[in-house]
Formats: sequence, C-alpha cells, structure tokens
Amino acid sequence: MMTGKHALVTGGGTGVGRAVALALAEAGAAVTICGRRPEQLATVARENDRVVAIAADVTDEAAMAALHADAEKARGPFDIVVANAGMSGSSPAHRTSLADWQHTLDVNLTGSFLTVKPALAGMTARKSGRIVFVASTAGLKGYAYVAPYVAAKHGVVGLMRALATELVRTGVTVNAVCPGFVETDMLQESVQRIIEKTGRTVEQARASLAATNPQGRFIQPQEVAAAVLWLCSEAGASITGQTLSLSGGETW
Repeated sequence: MMTGKHALVTGGGTGVGRAVALALAEAGAAVTICGRRPEQLATVARENDRVVAIAADVTDEAAMAALHADAEKARGPFDIVVANAGMSGSSPAHRTSLADWQHTLDVNLTGSFLTVKPALAGMTARKSGRIVFVASTAGLKGYAYVAPYVAAKHGVVGLMRALATELVRTGVTVNAVCPGFVETDMLQESVQRIIEKTGRTVEQARASLAATNPQGRFIQPQEVAAAVLWLCSEAGASITGQTLSLSGGETW
C-alpha cells in the first residue's frame, strides 16, 4: 500500500512515533525516524529494515533542514511527514515559568513547523504529499494545569488548518490526529506527577486519567498509528484540514 513512499516520523523512538513508524514500514514505506535519543531510535530501526534512524532535534532549524537534505539524498524526498515529537509538563499557570512555557511551545509547536517546512516546496512541486500532525485532545479543549501544552497543541491545530487551506489545490493533504491519553511513556510521567503531588496510588492516578475518556480506557499507540496510516493512504486523498479525535467520545 505504501510501497515506493518515503516517510518521516519525528519522535520515532518511543510511543506513538514508534507505532506510526513501524505501521508505515509494515505497509511498505521507507521510513526515516528522528529524535534526540539515538539508542531508542536504533532499537526501533532494528525492528524493521525499512526504518532508518537519524538523531535530530526538531527545535533546531538547521538540524531539520539537514535531515531533510540528507534523507532525500539517500532515499528520495519525503512523500509523508508525520510531525509527532512532543512533550508536556504540569503546573498551575501562575507557577509556570517563562522558560517552561517557551520550551513547551518550542518542542510542540515550533518543532512541528520546522518538521514540515523543508518538505513543502517539494510536495507542492510534485503535487502530492501527506502531512499529519500528532496533536492531542488538548488541541481541541482546555485542561487545567497544562496551559503551555494546551496552547501549543491548539497552535498545532491552527497550523494544520492554515497549511491545509494554503495547499488545498496542490494535491497535498494536511490533517491532525488528536488522541486523548495514550498508553505511552508520557502517560507514565503524568501518572508519576499525580502521585508526587497528590499522594494517590498508581491505580488511583491511572483511573483519574482514564476517566477523561467516556469509554473508561487509555488509547493504544497502535490505534493512533492506524489513523495516521489511513490518512496517508489513497483512501485519505479527499481528507484535508481535519482533526481526527481519538478519545472515546471525549471530544469531536
């Protein structure tokens, strides 16, 4: 289904990024993953020989431009770009430092822009391409104690809509998937913060997060990967400018 396609997945060493990269590779795509932790990237690359790992920081414009140039030279231009890299912290807004605010926006929002920017001219010229932002339900509604993350993910959704409008006549589609809490390392970090700040048990902390999903469960990385795979397929050719909520009905 994806044979002959070249895909970039940022944050590809763990969680959703790993699941997306492996799903694209299993569908036949050549996949380049990037992130800041070479060991984790190498582990994913060993799982499928269609996956190649390149260490790069999505907040570094020169590094992302170099990644695109090097990957294109080695395997051809990117047909698919999945901007997945992200991070989150937690604190009341009045206790959030400017440094924490800026870092969250740098990784989640600016990093998403720098991930896709080098691919835009080529995709437009070829009149073909798929761009998918991994946003969050935090891009569709507000949550307490994560103001920088909510602001950043709303920005990612806005960026997606702007690019979709700009590219709508070029054959390039631009969409966002917006999962609720996903069973990943980031979820475990959120659980740990709840335990430290409230004294709850692991089970109580996990239950409080799972309760945000009307289905009473966490989203699995493979579910997000399946949604991305569909948006990148020929079946998704008419889908652009959309937010796909994977949240058990929490948001639409």
